[in-house]
Amino acid sequence: MQCRFCSTALSHVFADLDYAPPSNAYLRPDMLNAPEVYYPLKIWTCPSCFLTQIDEFRSHNEIFSADYAYFSSFSSSWVAHAKAFVEGMVKEYNLNKDSKVVEIASNDGYLLQFVKERGIPCLGIEPTHNTAEAARIKGIETREVFFGAATARGLVKEGWQADLTAANNVLAHVPDINDFIAGFKILLKKDGVASFEFPHLLQLVMNNQFDTIYHEHFSYLSLLTVEKMMQKQGLKVFHIEELPTHGGSLRVFVTHAEARHVRRSTVESVLQKEHAAGMDKLAFYTGFQAKIERVRLDFLEFLIKAKTSGKKVAAYGAAAKGNTLMNYCGVKRGLIDFVCDLSPHKQGLMMPGSHVPILAPAEIDHQKPDFIVIFPWNLKAEVVKQLAHVRDWDCKFVVAIPRLEIF
Repeated sequence: MQCRFCSTALSHVFADLDYAPPSNAYLRPDMLNAPEVYYPLKIWTCPSCFLTQIDEFRSHNEIFSADYAYFSSFSSSWVAHAKAFVEGMVKEYNLNKDSKVVEIASNDGYLLQFVKERGIPCLGIEPTHNTAEAARIKGIETREVFFGAATARGLVKEGWQADLTAANNVLAHVPDINDFIAGFKILLKKDGVASFEFPHLLQLVMNNQFDTIYHEHFSYLSLLTVEKMMQKQGLKVFHIEELPTHGGSLRVFVTHAEARHVRRSTVESVLQKEHAAGMDKLAFYTGFQAKIERVRLDFLEFLIKAKTSGKKVAAYGAAAKGNTLMNYCGVKRGLIDFVCDLSPHKQGLMMPGSHVPILAPAEIDHQKPDFIVIFPWNLKAEVVKQLAHVRDWDCKFVVAIPRLEIF
């Protein structure tokens, strides 16, 4: 395997989570008698540019298919995050009816709905049909296509050269990362700004967030590496915001190398943190495997003890994180009785690999479990608030990341 950014041969394994089905390949009941395909979930670190990455074992066309099950709008905290972003960008860059905003991986219109409300022309780029349709219902023009240089050239010809582009949690999802970034160089106006959000690899390592490793996350990103990627395409990073989302993310603001935007001290601040942690040396990327194996042992011990004591264990949030955790730990239906999720697009399906059924949240009140495992630990506060009433029957919450916690 070669690095997808710099083509260096890869030999350093960052983490090996054995084999797993794609984390968003939810199963219908009629699919249970058919074979289920497992792919290696092995992550490598490039010794040259330090991009941490997985090979494209499964095509991105297959992963981001027409029946993609993740709809952003079912997380109230994420929608609020998007609204605050739009409000900030409108103020910072004086966006108005003469501006153009393009979001890459616009999903169900969770963000662009707030741009549209302000009368600012906007366009979504979203390859998955069902989420694109949900955005259109909101009145948001959406193109069902993967983004890259060719797509960008077509958009410019149509008059969609952008004052602002937003790309939230998508930079990690593209196999051809150089072509993807090249598209922003083409799409941005002379002083246009591109905003990228992605989970920070520093936080993944420091907080043992191995359950964010799955097949649709092709890359795991640091600012050190992202800045090199941008420079290669004639772009510059000029501002950074550190965010609490997804366990710790970076919002990176990028523009043309020759644009008027001045580099701010926030960029050096994050780079200094990464250098101080040693992210510019291969030694930083060793020793992670032992940390994730500790989680597996502790989580299995908890589940086995709970079930042998006659306790009922449910989970909340049919998230990709939960699929990575369960498949790495070897958890099957029985150790966890069911998973609840707000999204009707997931209800009635089963988690890949484990085959744990996904039910509506009302099932929690009906079955009254003794424990609820929160898979999307990054939304822990939101979930605990939503399910506060379960304490009426002395139900306890559980998270496994970064370490087992029962509360």
